[in-house]
Amino acid sequence: MRIVRFAPASDPNATPRIGLLRDDGVVDVSEVAAGLAANTPQQQMESFIDAYDALRPRLVAALASGPATPLADVRLRAPLPRPSKMLCCIGNYWEHAQREARPLNMFLKSPDSVVGDGDTVVLPNNTSPYMFQHEAELALVFKGPAKDVTQDNWRSVIFGYTCMIDVSARAQGRSTWRSGSWMGKSFDTFGPLGPCITTADEITEPNDLWVKFWNNGELRHDYNTDDMEHRVPELVEFATNIMTMNSGDVLSCGTNHEGLGPLQDGETGEIEIQDIGRMTIHVSDPLKREWERGIYMGENSTHPDAVRAREQQQAQA
Repeated sequence: MRIVRFAPASDPNATPRIGLLRDDGVVDVSEVAAGLAANTPQQQMESFIDAYDALRPRLVAALASGPATPLADVRLRAPLPRPSKMLCCIGNYWEHAQREARPLNMFLKSPDSVVGDGDTVVLPNNTSPYMFQHEAELALVFKGPAKDVTQDNWRSVIFGYTCMIDVSARAQGRSTWRSGSWMGKSFDTFGPLGPCITTADEITEPNDLWVKFWNNGELRHDYNTDDMEHRVPELVEFATNIMTMNSGDVLSCGTNHEGLGPLQDGETGEIEIQDIGRMTIHVSDPLKREWERGIYMGENSTHPDAVRAREQQQAQA
């Protein structure tokens, strides 16, 4: 199933409902989810995840025969509006390099960075970062509490999968601003999630999914998750050895940096992951800064064209 939170397109600020995404639109299942313990929208989703197995027969029936509202008539919201933890891998892709796998490393991203489909990433008026870039990533959604989970049992704690755009402030080259901390990743609106959560039973192998990202229609990221240095079972084991991952917590799996590029005022970004879906964001910059459009080809770029150019320069030196 593909689970969404949605509001009427005519009133996007209305209290979101829980729905199921179908080819012909969104099926409202808020009545099925009625009565779940929830003081906040995030807690409602956490309760839904915890109760999913018990609710599943009614959800299956609703998905099969319930009326659907066309997507044009709804506004999808972030499926997890404020996870208690957003854990993100640093790098974690080979990027076609021949090397030993780098040590697995992660950082925490602010839950207040979350926005959803159709929302706007607002670049900060902080002038210290020199650029802001997109990172298109597969993200895991946990069913917890999950602690000290072995690689053999990783599936038991994964509720589903979603798309994440890890918007990143840069200091120079590919280096994250305030390197070694969460700050370059955690500005408000820098964590778009969506458009849905695809439940784990719908995805046989998370390390064989295509990830794509377009900027104003130009394809930038285009890679398969089989390129991970540290695969999903290891990520789950590593993270849960350090901390308890609760229902609704998110672990984003990193990105292939070959497709990095700047985000700037007035642009539209779209992420699509196979078997999950496609999400759109808009970009606004109060300072109206400009960078060269396209895939980043500067210092430390791993794009094949940039690698070849450096090799040619070294050969001529």
